[in-house]
Amino acid sequence: MARRFLFCASLFILTLEVSLAMGAPTNCGPIQATDTDRIEFALNLEFLEAEFFLNGALGRGLDSFAPSFAKGGPPPTGAKKANLDPLVAKIIEEFGYEEIGHLRAIINATGGIPRPLLDLSTQTFANIFNQAFGFKLTPPFDPYLNTVNYLLASNLIPYVGLVGYVGTIPELNSSYFRRLVAGLLGVEAGQDAVLRALLYERANEKVMPYDITVAEFTNRTAELKNRLAMCGIKDEGIIVPLFLGAENRTNSNILSANTDSLSYSRTPPEILRIVYGTGSENKPGGFYPNGAGGNIARRYLSPA
Repeated sequence: MARRFLFCASLFILTLEVSLAMGAPTNCGPIQATDTDRIEFALNLEFLEAEFFLNGALGRGLDSFAPSFAKGGPPPTGAKKANLDPLVAKIIEEFGYEEIGHLRAIINATGGIPRPLLDLSTQTFANIFNQAFGFKLTPPFDPYLNTVNYLLASNLIPYVGLVGYVGTIPELNSSYFRRLVAGLLGVEAGQDAVLRALLYERANEKVMPYDITVAEFTNRTAELKNRLAMCGIKDEGIIVPLFLGAENRTNSNILSANTDSLSYSRTPPEILRIVYGTGSENKPGGFYPNGAGGNIARRYLSPA
């Protein structure tokens, strides 16, 4: 327990040091955008979740269920069926169907955007986990290899959408759009809670062959997302020191939240810095090699 506390505390201090060294970016606060553009920005993450969950559980993606939702956008690269145990396979399958519903709801409300090119290859995830640890994992991390790996990879995705929706709701003018996003947020929060509970159940298991615990993996990826977003601590692992736990009374952290146990929020630029893996909303990469879609994401792209 003492070793785990020191590890979590060191990650917290490292994040603070990185934030101070790099300086806060100019756009940690709200951005100017229309309600429609804000909602359509979320489609980028909904496409990502739909493709990862459907392919992971079933070996086929959105084009097998609702091809018109892609609006002519390219199919993802590298996505494939994961080697999941029966329980997790059924959970992930349900999540995939839920994402189809989310896409339908947003497209019906806004008209939608073309699906951006998504890179869900093993190499992309391996790069993310190498970045999180600061060295190359050997062999390269494979999210599709087994249940634990897939859960760790999944932990990178719904939470980013969750905090994005929390940040979006106060900026919306339309009550119709606020109701829509509230409904989306409820399900995204549920998905994230299920994933984190499954990981917490395995917190002390070693992720083979790396001899690193599941808890340490979640702490490393949380610190990476905070470092890339550069707007403070808004992501946490499943085991934290007491000063980050609920009411400073528990090390468990199944639900990531602030000192009042309220959800953190992120802005579109923060989200882009994370999902691009570059720490810059102007430099595509990671899951979106050509950049995300919609007016908000496109306005941040640097000229060719």
